[in-house]
Amino acid sequence: MFKSLFLQPMQHKIFSLRVSSVKPETTDAVTIDFEVPDQLKNEFKYHSGQHITLIHPTLGESVKRSYSMCSAPYENKLQIASRRVTHGLFSNFLNDELKVGDEIQVEVPDGRFFIPLDPSHENMFVFFASGSGITPILSHIKEILHTETKSRIQLFYGNRHTDSIMFLEELMALKNIYPERLSLHFLLSREELEEELFHGRISAEKLDRFVKQFFNPEEVDAFFMCGPESMLLELREKLLNLGVPGSKIHLELFGVQIPKPAPKVVVDGDSSSLVRVTLDGRTFEYSLPFNTESILDSALQQGAKLPFACKGGVCCTCKAKLLKGEVEMVTNYGLEPEEVKNSYILTCQSYPKTPKVELSFDQ
Repeated sequence: MFKSLFLQPMQHKIFSLRVSSVKPETTDAVTIDFEVPDQLKNEFKYHSGQHITLIHPTLGESVKRSYSMCSAPYENKLQIASRRVTHGLFSNFLNDELKVGDEIQVEVPDGRFFIPLDPSHENMFVFFASGSGITPILSHIKEILHTETKSRIQLFYGNRHTDSIMFLEELMALKNIYPERLSLHFLLSREELEEELFHGRISAEKLDRFVKQFFNPEEVDAFFMCGPESMLLELREKLLNLGVPGSKIHLELFGVQIPKPAPKVVVDGDSSSLVRVTLDGRTFEYSLPFNTESILDSALQQGAKLPFACKGGVCCTCKAKLLKGEVEMVTNYGLEPEEVKNSYILTCQSYPKTPKVELSFDQ
């Protein structure tokens, strides 16, 4: 049984922000600006590549989604973009119902899809984006061009049709301002192009040809990619095979990922694990049957207010330190190898493997 601490919500960094602008970006996407009061400016400082999490105004915390900023920090605005997803509760709400003047609950910026920038550095960046995966990439591109005035950027951006390219005008404007530092390569999968290289989706085979024509992997300081899981894993494997160190490859998945099945755990004499969790200095425990739910989902079902955002093993919002016992972490796109070595886990992807498991969100 859970203790009474779950009768009241844990205090997380959530604020109500007013919508100051909603503009069509394409026929199936909008950009949204939020008004950030002066007293919340520090709370909503962010790095390019980070995201905010929105809580559905009528469905509550059971339906919340993370959206990357498409604005750059130097622009002093908080702007996201949302592309409509078929049957998507949140994306359809943002595209059809949200209007200027509405207020919505927003969690403060989070995420690890960035590296520190230094005005004295002269770096080479290569970006891969597909569809709405351009959102955090655009933030990166603008911030790099503004901050590291000697750095160069190559962008490979895949879409179905020309009409579906998000931020096309803004990207072309940046190209006109920085013609020597920004190179744009658009790939279209459902539109015929004169050059065969740019017809189709971004793939390992395309990457192999890009390497021969546009950049030398050894000279690239960082690769950033955002898109569907299949594309990212394919590109990452290809880059590793080309000798690119894993530390130079940065991934960000978009959309709701397909959940991985629970691992099959056999423990003699036990049908469940006693899970003990510490959060905000308070500790609770409950019984979780093996091979059923992740630690995060099971705790949420019981009424716990554990932190989470994507539930896809990407954002690291649900990270905790494993103190005792063992878990099976089925997916991990967010934790660094050193963090895994130091017993950190993603609770949205972790299932107990031992009769007792103890973890803490406070370490």
